[in-house]
Amino acid sequence: MAKGKDIFFESILRENTLKSIFSGRRRKRTGVAEDVGNPIPQLSSFANCVVARCSRILHISRDKLQQSFETEFPDRVKLPTTYARDLFEYCCFRTFHAVIKNPDYLADKEFRQLTFDMMLAWESPGACSESIPKESNTCDHLVVEEEHGVSFFYISSSCLAAQVDERKTVGLKAFARIAPACPAIADSITVHNLFDALTCSSGGQMHFFIYDKYLKSLYKEIKSLKNIMGSLIASNLHLSDGEVILEVDGVMPTQPVLQHIGTSAWPGRLTLTTHALYFESLGVGYDKAVRYDLATDLKQVIKGDLTGPLGARLFDKAVMYKSISLAEPIYFAFPEFKGHSRRDYWLAVVGEVLQVHKFIRKYDLDEIQQMEALSKAILGIFRYRALKEAFHIHPPRFRSILAFYLAEKLPKGDKILEALYDYLKLPADGIQSIIVNSSSDTNLHVCPLPFSLYTVTKMGFTLKMEVVDGIEEKYILVGDVCVGSTSSLETAVKESFCYSEIAEAARATVDQMKVDGIDTNLAVMKELLFPVLESTKLLQLLVKWENPFKSTSFLVVNLYVVYRGWVRYVLSCISLSLALLMTWHKFRRKRKPVQVFHITPPPSKNAVEQLLVLQDAIARLETMVQAGNIGLLKLRALLFAAIPKATDETALTLIVAATLVAIVPFVHLMVLLAVEAFTREMPLRKKSSEKLRRRLREWWARIPAAPVELVRHQMEKPHNFSSQEKAS
Repeated sequence: MAKGKDIFFESILRENTLKSIFSGRRRKRTGVAEDVGNPIPQLSSFANCVVARCSRILHISRDKLQQSFETEFPDRVKLPTTYARDLFEYCCFRTFHAVIKNPDYLADKEFRQLTFDMMLAWESPGACSESIPKESNTCDHLVVEEEHGVSFFYISSSCLAAQVDERKTVGLKAFARIAPACPAIADSITVHNLFDALTCSSGGQMHFFIYDKYLKSLYKEIKSLKNIMGSLIASNLHLSDGEVILEVDGVMPTQPVLQHIGTSAWPGRLTLTTHALYFESLGVGYDKAVRYDLATDLKQVIKGDLTGPLGARLFDKAVMYKSISLAEPIYFAFPEFKGHSRRDYWLAVVGEVLQVHKFIRKYDLDEIQQMEALSKAILGIFRYRALKEAFHIHPPRFRSILAFYLAEKLPKGDKILEALYDYLKLPADGIQSIIVNSSSDTNLHVCPLPFSLYTVTKMGFTLKMEVVDGIEEKYILVGDVCVGSTSSLETAVKESFCYSEIAEAARATVDQMKVDGIDTNLAVMKELLFPVLESTKLLQLLVKWENPFKSTSFLVVNLYVVYRGWVRYVLSCISLSLALLMTWHKFRRKRKPVQVFHITPPPSKNAVEQLLVLQDAIARLETMVQAGNIGLLKLRALLFAAIPKATDETALTLIVAATLVAIVPFVHLMVLLAVEAFTREMPLRKKSSEKLRRRLREWWARIPAAPVELVRHQMEKPHNFSSQEKAS
């Protein structure tokens, strides 16, 4: 009983501590407001209102905040155009670090409203750019409450547009600048994709309703995982120190997880942690968990695949796990009636854990850096869970909100990881940072400390508690963002996203141009290669000497070019001509769309005709493969002297060829080979060439193929075959 009372009073104290942080507005309404100092003249009235709320949280007046900013950032005072925004960012970032010490700050609607107001004020913080918010010009904004179970993305577009137009909304720049300062809310690598996902139904503008629902869902998911960490699920897995559960599936009978090994399948519970996958087979209870490592370098491969009963590949709803420690791949199937969203979600989160450990091994991170990288991955998965549960969104390839998974997919994603490594390797006492787009004498104080690790640990997930306990408050200023400047990580992300937009546009054109049917694709290829095919036909006419004058002229010119050593100049001229042609088309087109390439498709065929065409193509391919195998077996017989006479002839020919290559100049050899190849069909050499080819075919036919034995399963007897049997 006494223990229950202690827990009760502890929860009350914790709740009161959190509420006291945001009690400034309440005191003001009751007439006991704290002295927050005079308004800052450089800031707008709305920005001053937000800074006043920050000063109450920090227990520092606005005047002292301004003095502290000018002391720590003296060079920013000399920039009047950005002074207001830099000062406002400084106040916001300091407030974030005062708030996140409490594990339940996401649950407080005052915090959610304050951070949203920070974004609103950031868009026009200066007094010269005074703008009145659409709701009001006071600090008290209307908090829009949602009804439980109602998804914002199921509202009609007309109703949504009306809501967005009626109240103040936040744009991408403000969200991308303020949100990453709180690692739980956003990450600088994925903040743009997170904003796009949250505003996919509101025209690129974020309403407080969306933001509030997102943070509520985020807190709910974090609390759910904390409960799982203290439940029987975690105790049954025997987790190692610092291992955190990130996802559990297969608990509900309506959403089972099936493990496929060969032709067998077992239902069970699948658990993802920061270091491994655990599968517990379901019987009377749960069997002992089987662990599939994700942290050690075992050449793991994770990808989507097909599964079905008795090993049949029917349903595209599975994740395949393969490593060198397993004799065969393991498949985890996620059955659902429509689509494969469950599989895609698991593929993304498992891929995130796998990629963060690859990043750790690639850059050989020390223990603190490893914990920071893992914390970034943990927070990213928390955000993904919140987005999935609240809005039923699964971002596609280039729009993922998982940092390491996204960096692996993005063009120039390696540059993002390099910038992240530069951030992680900064000294732990530090003030030194990598800043771009800033003057050389700027003395900016940013936080190179494990800020994500600090956030995760304060939430109750133990990774490296002694590190957090040793961090001095005065050094914690900001995570991935810098006051008034752009970090190298942000620069790398912007560059990568520019390339990804180009890649997405190109991919859209590729998907649009894909056609179905073998005959149709062959017709497209034939039309595209028309110039090459015509050039080949012209060359064949010259080689056949149907017009002796043209053939002779062509031969003489080519021999002269080869003999004088002008081949490299010819290749250079061809490359230069192509470059000039492309440049001419560029200036002639003047950004007009490329002219459509018209192709006449072949007559359409029914399903039976298409199957016959496919069968014929497979038969031809099989014949070609058989001919290639027979040729290789004959060469093997020559190499191992199966027929001594043929081997002697081949060896003598190789000796003569080696002697010629060693003695005769290379230019002369090129001339001889060109003359021999080009004059085979001329009237003087035609009969002798045909006779030589006939003798070579007869000689090749006399060479047997080396024997091969096909070793099948024990139920079948070994079968010896020769080239004659195979040919027959």
